[in-house]
Amino acid sequence: MNKMEFVSALAAKAECSKKDAEKFLNAFIDCVTETLQKNDKVQLVGFGTFEVVDRAQRVCRNPQSGGTMTIPATRVPRFKVGKNLKDAVAKTTKKKK
Repeated sequence: MNKMEFVSALAAKAECSKKDAEKFLNAFIDCVTETLQKNDKVQLVGFGTFEVVDRAQRVCRNPQSGGTMTIPATRVPRFKVGKNLKDAVAKTTKKKK
């Protein structure tokens, strides 16, 4: 599902216009992004948690030259799935088998 398909589904669920649904989605994305930039986390109980984690510097192999190269330490966003979402996905997966 791409962004426009998601906006259409969101508009249908919320019984609002696609324009309003897109505004809401963009506002949600902006709020999550700004919160993560402040090094804070967004916790939606049952759904999941958006947070920033530190990734340590590491050494790996360059696939082109075969030599080693160092990947510097960085900060990356991460999403940890909540129990309700995890259970809902597991339930639908079992039905399809």
